[in-house]
Amino acid sequence: MAPGTRVRSTARITLFLALSTALALVTGCGGDADGSGSGSGGGGGGTAAGKGGKPVVVVTTTWEGAFAKAAGAVDVKVIVPQSVHHAPDYDPKPSDLAAVGKADFVLYAPFEPYAAKIKEAAGSKAELVEVNLDNDTDKVKAEVARLGKLFGTEDAAAQWAAAFDAEYGRVSQDVRASWPDGKSPAVVSQVFSTWSAKLAGATTVGTYGPEPVTPAQLAELSAKKPALVLDNAHMSTGKVLPDSGARQVEIVNYPGNDLDLLPVYRNAGAELKKAMGGS
Repeated sequence: MAPGTRVRSTARITLFLALSTALALVTGCGGDADGSGSGSGGGGGGTAAGKGGKPVVVVTTTWEGAFAKAAGAVDVKVIVPQSVHHAPDYDPKPSDLAAVGKADFVLYAPFEPYAAKIKEAAGSKAELVEVNLDNDTDKVKAEVARLGKLFGTEDAAAQWAAAFDAEYGRVSQDVRASWPDGKSPAVVSQVFSTWSAKLAGATTVGTYGPEPVTPAQLAELSAKKPALVLDNAHMSTGKVLPDSGARQVEIVNYPGNDLDLLPVYRNAGAELKKAMGGS
């Protein structure tokens, strides 16, 4: 996932103002809009009123949600459905604003232009937290540790990091064992899929995106003779280097509804092994 277009951002501002009025009606009646909000009593603004006394966290997508869960949050509400691959295109509902109104923290990414408007329209006292969404192992652990400190769940975040290191190492070793002829494959990677090249121990000979590949880039990248192209499944434009002979692998950045980051690495590893001729 990458910085998305903001073609409809102006129109959404009007939408948020209308939704804020709807939220006022909902909260004025003292009820939860759809019964699936993140709060379990209490208001927002650092009240830690969630499950087990943990903070109530609202996130824009499952990606931020997985970071929050890894950091120790147990009361997490996701706004954008997993089926929406391009989060900036999502139009929040009144029930989303109701959830934000009960949150202690709202997590978002800088390429999601509506996050601040959600908080503003909901009138929430929640702390708005920008998350660096990158599945690079070092960046993931740094963000999880930061969020754990913010949530007051440092121990849970540290335990997750230890489990993550072990599983990441296992997956990486498994993929590297599938190198053709025992040699690190040359790859071209979309800029938001470079973490998968690192996972595979591949040799990155070029990158592209987030803009479409130009004819000049096509010629330059093809001349590198990559064995693989690691594309971004969430903003793919089709075959990137159609005449290069490179096999294209679609890398998925977003976790599932279980908000578990580890399957993202396992699935990427399985796709990479398959592309390299492994089982």
